[in-house]
Amino acid sequence: MYFIKHPFLTVDAIILCENNRVVLVRRRNDPYKGSWALPGGFVEYGETVESAVLREVKEETGLDIELKGISGVYSDPDRDPRGHTVTICYKAQKTGGKLRADSDAQDVACIKFEEALTYKLAFDHEQILKDAFSI
Repeated sequence: MYFIKHPFLTVDAIILCENNRVVLVRRRNDPYKGSWALPGGFVEYGETVESAVLREVKEETGLDIELKGISGVYSDPDRDPRGHTVTICYKAQKTGGKLRADSDAQDVACIKFEEALTYKLAFDHEQILKDAFSI
């Protein structure tokens, strides 16, 4: 048996709300405890990235979503202080559910996109949002 070092795989979602708003969660846990972030998390073994993002969004926000495509892939080895992670970020649209904080989110809100960019967002989520909206 030998050890292979590799990055962890995560997923994030950009969920658009009415009036140019985006869903953000306030993190309950470290790293970035108390900071706002896109909903998302780790892909579990045996799970597709698509089912992982649907699960993570439901767990953190209470929302059901439809994926509208990949917004980007982010792989900077320093993007997560826990270690090298690669995230696939999806654009998504709400299809059901009720917005509520759950799982490892201490709060959840639809925040104006421009306002969200003034927050100190967790990880590289500011860059992800800027890329998604070509800023």
